[in-house]
Amino acid sequence: MTSRVNINSVTNNVGWSVLSRIGTFGLKFLTVPILARLLSPEEFGVVAVALTIVQFLATIGSAGLAAALILQKDEDMETVHSVFWANFVISVVMMVMIILWADGIAALLGSVEASALLQVFALLIPLQLCGDVAYSLLARRMSFGKDAAWSVTSETLGVVAAVGLALLGWTIGALVAQQFVSAIIRFVGLYWAAGYRPRFVVSLPKLKGLTNFSLGLMGSEIANFVTFQSPQVVVARVLGLGDAGAYSIANRFSSIPNQIMLTGLMGVLFPAFSQMMHDRERRAAALMLATQVSTLLIAPMMFGLWAVAEPAMTVIFGEKWAFAWPVLGLLAVSKGIMSPCGTFIPYLKGAGHSGTLWWSAVIRAVLVTGMVTYGAVYEGLVGAMAWLCIANALTLVGYSWAVLRTNDGSFFRDFAVMCRPMLVAVVMAIAVRFLLDQVKADIPSDVLRVFLGMAVGGVLYGVMVLLTERPLIMKLLALVMKRRAAPVVA
Repeated sequence: MTSRVNINSVTNNVGWSVLSRIGTFGLKFLTVPILARLLSPEEFGVVAVALTIVQFLATIGSAGLAAALILQKDEDMETVHSVFWANFVISVVMMVMIILWADGIAALLGSVEASALLQVFALLIPLQLCGDVAYSLLARRMSFGKDAAWSVTSETLGVVAAVGLALLGWTIGALVAQQFVSAIIRFVGLYWAAGYRPRFVVSLPKLKGLTNFSLGLMGSEIANFVTFQSPQVVVARVLGLGDAGAYSIANRFSSIPNQIMLTGLMGVLFPAFSQMMHDRERRAAALMLATQVSTLLIAPMMFGLWAVAEPAMTVIFGEKWAFAWPVLGLLAVSKGIMSPCGTFIPYLKGAGHSGTLWWSAVIRAVLVTGMVTYGAVYEGLVGAMAWLCIANALTLVGYSWAVLRTNDGSFFRDFAVMCRPMLVAVVMAIAVRFLLDQVKADIPSDVLRVFLGMAVGGVLYGVMVLLTERPLIMKLLALVMKRRAAPVVA
């Protein structure tokens, strides 16, 4: 049964989804620094490289068929069972391939040390692909509260296992245990919450009916994965495991704010947009509002992190990671640049524009991979991150044009509206960075400078938003009042 979309159901589910991300990534906020102090950059680098290929195969295997279930008008169990068994077969084939060819794959990634880890992590693929079927059922029912509960539970127990084992001296084994504990508990929890029990029913015509959407989506997910993971592979191959570990730890931490908001929004907006597929005006208005709100929230966190990156790196991760503060700052900038694009993927998926989603993702993957490789070869790790920022700036313009043209609006007007909160965040961050540089001699404490930057940045951004985004604030207040008056729809 699919829930009807209105302001109440969407905001309720966004709230649950964001709360779950706050819980899961809040745990990472606390535990990544702990693990960083217990483990070396090389150990983080080995695990990061091994996870890259496993996550890639899980992504291309799960992106299409399970996600296509969300777009189905009715919850046809014959189709659901068919998708489950298709994902199961695909996942087993992928798992066997990794186990047999682990040495060659690890060498290709520039880390022969990751071979054994690849074979272990291959066991995660069936858990991921088969679990996606249960998640899709919850998503189409807009039951994100249940997903939130199990996400937080699984991540909490995974983190407890990782930190406990690291304190006992397990090093890399602690990171491995974290992945498996979280994956197993979430798998069991999703099936319990969805009330789904697989039956041996396979309909090839049902599967074929999903392929038009699923193949385009799978292609875009492959390209997106290349975009997000190619810097890790490039850094490992060109610069070595030490720099790969520095990139991994900085990327994990700088991704937390983004993942809290965007992952929560994307999960809910995809089924919401899919139910607006034939209402173009409503869908366009929802896109603009969601984009403005996500940029308003995400941009100041990302550019603010750049402003305090130097003292924050030492405070959070310890002196041995201090050298990587420019990497943390530039990664935060690269993600801040992309903050207006956070709603584009669920919009294109929900509106059925899988073709636009595919070629946009391919262009971005080529840009990011090419520019990061150039930077790594000629300018080192910091140079690679600077070129990543340039690639994302070009992507912002091109991606926005590709999406906004589907709404027949004015590109320049809509683009300016979407990016305005980001530009305000940039001004705020530059001011905070300038202030911290001026007081460095007078306030030698890194902790105090981090808190000073956060306080000044928060006040400054709040004042500027009140001056520049009054229409948006009034619209949000009106929606809050409307939500209070609207009946709750399960």
